Amino acid sequence: MKSDFLLAITQLSAEKNLPKEVVIGAVEAALVSAYRKDSFTPNQKIAVKINTSTGKVEVWAEKTVVETLSDSRREILLDEARRIKQDVQIGEEVVVEATPRGAGRIAAQTAKQVILQRLHEAEHSAIFEEYAGREDDIVTGVVQRIESGQIIIDLGRTEAVLPVSEQVRNERYRIGQRLKVYLLEVARASKGPRVIVSRSHPNLLHRLFELEIPEVFNGIVEIKSIAREAGFRSKVAVAARQDGIDPVGCCVGLRGIRIQNVVGELNGEKLDVVMWSPDASVFIASALNPAQVLNVKLDEEERIATVVVPDRQLSLAIGREGQNVRLAAKLTGWRIDIKSTSVAEAEKVEADQPLTEVEVEVDKSLADVEEWAVESLAEVETGTAVGEELPVDVPSVPDLASVSAEAVGETAEPPQPLDAAIISREISLEPEVMADKAQIRFAEDVMVTGPAKPVAKSKKKKKKSTRGRERGEEAVNPRKARRGSELIGDEEEY
Repeated sequence: MKSDFLLAITQLSAEKNLPKEVVIGAVEAALVSAYRKDSFTPNQKIAVKINTSTGKVEVWAEKTVVETLSDSRREILLDEARRIKQDVQIGEEVVVEATPRGAGRIAAQTAKQVILQRLHEAEHSAIFEEYAGREDDIVTGVVQRIESGQIIIDLGRTEAVLPVSEQVRNERYRIGQRLKVYLLEVARASKGPRVIVSRSHPNLLHRLFELEIPEVFNGIVEIKSIAREAGFRSKVAVAARQDGIDPVGCCVGLRGIRIQNVVGELNGEKLDVVMWSPDASVFIASALNPAQVLNVKLDEEERIATVVVPDRQLSLAIGREGQNVRLAAKLTGWRIDIKSTSVAEAEKVEADQPLTEVEVEVDKSLADVEEWAVESLAEVETGTAVGEELPVDVPSVPDLASVSAEAVGETAEPPQPLDAAIISREISLEPEVMADKAQIRFAEDVMVTGPAKPVAKSKKKKKKSTRGRERGEEAVNPRKARRGSELIGDEEEY
């Protein structure tokens, strides 16, 4: 029996992947609950010890020393207590061995439940500690089932959840598929640790580089930044920590074998490995690969980079739906404005073009007007006596129209003075003028009236035709009658 007991504990620890001491501790706690219900009082302090070598179970209970025994479960006589401890006195507590002969059915069921509960708690705690230390790392699992869009992945000891937000849009998952996922978060829950994984996180690409490229894993090549649009395209900036090492070549590998392994794990996602540089302009030019960059102008305050590319490579630099320049901006941390060579040259010509003669003359005239206005205000402020008339000597301001005409080379005629009689006639409101205004003739009165259209004749013809039908005469086609009337009208007008 003792050997069977130890064999069962060893097998249980192997199945649950728990240390043997943890399983023995769970069994001891279960036996305490079972014996307390069956052989001891509820509030009595007892302890169970299992000998790992022999498998013997020992129960130790705390009892009170008394002269007269009333309850053997909680009390012990003075003589028996002094056999254990010689200087013990009445009323003191002493720990004695009180292993019962057996336990009942209820105590056995209680022990079973406690053992299972303690083993589950110990297993959950062990899983949490294991995966909590592996956060921000890659784990491999098998797709077990799909529930409400979420993918449940079996990691071996536990299950991980791949939420919809962490999935790649153009990937299709099937049951039994083996995946490498990024361990995003491990949290405690009532049913055990909750493990969240991701397939779209940029650090998944970083960990895959460490797996496939030894220089990245050893730290000889450093990954400076990553810009990723999961499932479509990614850009990785790398730099070497030792002289004489090509970081891009190390990542690509011989004939691209290293980068192909990463691309295959990401189901064909495109990867661009670019050289990192401390010079922002050089780094931005490298980030826009495969497009050729002619010039980069930086605005340090606004962190805006203006990039000039050849006309034929403008679409290549921008990428499909702006993907290339968007990833380059994420990779470098700069806002990138791309211009073609023709647009940049046109803007430069417009900025360097001088003002024309007409614009110069207009600016001078406006300056003269402003100067005269300032002088007039100054004279008013210096003070003019009350009742005195202000000087009316206004400096002659050149007419803008005449200035522009002279600049162009045309001769501007001086404006003709208006007749005073005409002005006074139009201003005055005499009856004579009103009479003249009343005699104004309109265009309808002046037009020569021509012969009226034979509308009445056409109506008469229609009436005759209807009368003819009533009398039994031949019916006249109304279309022919109308056409004939129009012809007659046209001949008369002509």
